[in-house]
Amino acid sequence: MIRWTRRSLLALVAMALPLAGAPTEASAEKVLRVIPHADLKNLDPIWTTAYITRNHAYLIYDTLFAMDESFTPKPQMVDTWETSSDGKVWTFKLRDGLKFHDGADVTSEDVIASLKRWGARDGMGQKLMEQMDEMVAVDAKTFQFKLKTAYGLVLESIGKISSNVPFIMPKRIAETDPFEQISEYVGSGPFKFEADQWVPGSTVVYTKFEDYVPRSEAPSAASGGKVAKVDKVVWTYFPDQTTAMNALIAGEIDYFEQPSTDLMPLLSAAEGVTVEVNDPLGNIGFARFNHLLPPFDKVEIRQAAIMAMKQDDYLAGAIGDPQFWKTCYSVYPCGTPLASEIAAENMMTGDTAKAAAALKAAGYDGTPVVIMHPTDIPVLSAFTLITAEKLRKAGFEVDLQAMDWSTLTSRRAKRDPVSEGGWNIFHTWWIGADVIDPMAIAFSGDPAKGWFGWPTDEELEKARAAFANASSQEEKLAAGHKVQERLWKIGASGQLGQFFVPVAYRNNVKGLIKSPVQFFWNLSVD
Repeated sequence: MIRWTRRSLLALVAMALPLAGAPTEASAEKVLRVIPHADLKNLDPIWTTAYITRNHAYLIYDTLFAMDESFTPKPQMVDTWETSSDGKVWTFKLRDGLKFHDGADVTSEDVIASLKRWGARDGMGQKLMEQMDEMVAVDAKTFQFKLKTAYGLVLESIGKISSNVPFIMPKRIAETDPFEQISEYVGSGPFKFEADQWVPGSTVVYTKFEDYVPRSEAPSAASGGKVAKVDKVVWTYFPDQTTAMNALIAGEIDYFEQPSTDLMPLLSAAEGVTVEVNDPLGNIGFARFNHLLPPFDKVEIRQAAIMAMKQDDYLAGAIGDPQFWKTCYSVYPCGTPLASEIAAENMMTGDTAKAAAALKAAGYDGTPVVIMHPTDIPVLSAFTLITAEKLRKAGFEVDLQAMDWSTLTSRRAKRDPVSEGGWNIFHTWWIGADVIDPMAIAFSGDPAKGWFGWPTDEELEKARAAFANASSQEEKLAAGHKVQERLWKIGASGQLGQFFVPVAYRNNVKGLIKSPVQFFWNLSVD
């Protein structure tokens, strides 16, 4: 029996029924009904790295370059580009037909303003901006990067596939302070965000942008033609996984982005439902410490907490079926070029008794550890409860504070003391594509520019810079390993292993793109 909340029932009825007096053609409207992995509350993909916001942004914004399935940057909004012989001047020309949803043409000024805002927040963007002398609008469709020195990651930076993605916005919006959220959501992507139909905690509606001109190439991950094959994409949020599963099985929903693995047997056996892993790199789980506040302002106490974290326990408890997870003591996804177990001895301990001894030696004074607990994300909820248990066994005082994921993604930006809404630990994961090299924002050792948790380590920053400026694979490998050594030495985060979350969808859904990121263009419903 399907149990609907009043809100979810009303949302489904609203999606299913045309408005009174609407033309009969509305009945032929193609609608893709999706259960997203989280509730959408924060809409600014530069202000937050939350994946639900990134997925939302890919629907409505476009990018200059985009990664294909081999993680090679391909032109997207850009038509042609060239580089000077010394590698210091890059000239780009936008392709024809680029329009924002408000009807305005996309211009070089929009691009430059968008990249400046992105470059103030994103780790890879920050490194690019450090190399930038200036960005110049040559004309309405042509712009230049004038670099201080030749830089080997220009296209990889402006074409990065995941958070923070350098989405292009109108200049007036992109000029918003990068540390404040935007309040207008106008892009140039294949779908438009219908702000007046957005109901946080329930429904998000996107409609096809009729003036979008797709590229002619076949889609490959984030690159190629972004063809909107449905008239509308509707996200309906279900806090309860069983209710979400029943909605998919009943045919009320077409696509379930992130069902928990304990539902896999039922979903796999359901008639008309396909279950598959869409991301070959999987995800890397983290327990993120706040380095600014006691007790984790002390490296020895961070290391003691890490010693208690046994990956097998986290993965078995949160993911379950061993076919969907594996232990991995590398900062970078296991099976990728930079993966190694360098300096991972402490990470591999997994022993609460040894953690307790280390905690005592570190002089822990009983300061309570506030752990933010996202109850609506099953994997992260399980990670959180496992950490709470392990830290208590190791001798920590633990204060577990329940909230939804959207609240957590807002609160984690606070650097205030715990008494004023601050925090000590939260759990998350990064898709493998986000941590495939040292340029990910979570790797930063600069607390002024770095990701939530704000570690400080000059050697880490030097190693990241060495990777960005490396001229050979050998130099990249050495720098990548040095980054891992520093991250593990300072106890930047607890590493919880590598896991894979399948998607589930009705068999009437066609055109799924294999990618670490969920895209909704190219999808059709029969």
